[in-house]
Amino acid sequence: MSSTSSTSGTAVRRRVFHPGSLAMAIGGLCVMIGSVLPWISTPLGHIPGHASYLGWATMFAAPLAFAGAVLPFRRVAIGHCLVVAAPCVLAVVWNVVRMVQVSATTDSWGKMWPGMGLVMIAGGTVILLRTAWRLYRTPDA
Repeated sequence: MSSTSSTSGTAVRRRVFHPGSLAMAIGGLCVMIGSVLPWISTPLGHIPGHASYLGWATMFAAPLAFAGAVLPFRRVAIGHCLVVAAPCVLAVVWNVVRMVQVSATTDSWGKMWPGMGLVMIAGGTVILLRTAWRLYRTPDA
């Protein structure tokens, strides 16, 4: 006698993680930690990332990378990568241009350097953009 509650086929189990989950988590962690570290180093001291609105924007966008890492939808994960990377790219470009401008105006070349936080933000952005590209290019399985 057969059971009435059994299914005729095999159950399809949906994966929670996608191929970019680990990279998204690492990129989000780099952005989150880099947001609170010094972004600009000068002889007079360091300027932290959370001293400007861009530091707060990157800090609040970073958890979206973790959310995209645990969602099983690849297109949503690509969107999360791009949403987190957008303020990070803006922050890195803005600060580097500003450092070059101040150095040129005051003729103090070599006195102002990108801090570890800005380097971590740039690294996390590269990881997230590469992950978005990789998720976009790989076919659906």
